[in-house]
Amino acid sequence: MAIRIFIVDDHPMVVAGLKALLGKLNNINIIGAAKSAIDAIAFLKKNDIDIMLLDINLPDINGIDLCKKVKKEFPSVKILGISTFSERSYISRMIENGASGYLIKSASAEEIAQAIQTVLNGKLYLSLSMEQMMKPPALCGNSILPAITKREREVLQLISEGFTNNQIAEQLFISPLTVDSHRKNLLTKLNVNNTASLIRLAVEYQLF
Repeated sequence: MAIRIFIVDDHPMVVAGLKALLGKLNNINIIGAAKSAIDAIAFLKKNDIDIMLLDINLPDINGIDLCKKVKKEFPSVKILGISTFSERSYISRMIENGASGYLIKSASAEEIAQAIQTVLNGKLYLSLSMEQMMKPPALCGNSILPAITKREREVLQLISEGFTNNQIAEQLFISPLTVDSHRKNLLTKLNVNNTASLIRLAVEYQLF
């Protein structure tokens, strides 16, 4: 079954470019495009999609806020943020609001294909250039960051890939209670209250 792609971007040339790139890929079906958040929500209410390619800059509300709304109303939809911006704050906020990845609009067809497959597998996608860009030079390796054990990093990696406590326990051959303990320790060490914020910080500081 073809992967159903929905594009949300108010620039016709960008939409045309994405359609041209995605048209080169196998097993991809672009089922629609919208120019605004209002049009996007209306489309989602009437159509089933797998992945939304979502621009940050929209004429009514920004893509970061729309991302949060879509994930709340249509939780099964995977969202890939797309933008000309590569600032860490934009990427972090998109991920915190439920995005499964982030692409720069200049991405190649091969990278878009890799991103689509990665998020369909339940994992977070960031291009190598973004991963390097999101590494804060002044903080990484600094005592400002708390000490994270090897096991905690393994748990954190699996959390970021969407595994449950029971699934993580099976992967690491430990008990679900131990996994829960590691999860709580990570929340405490990084001073966050939920998994979304935990993953956002992990991406920012490259903790896995």
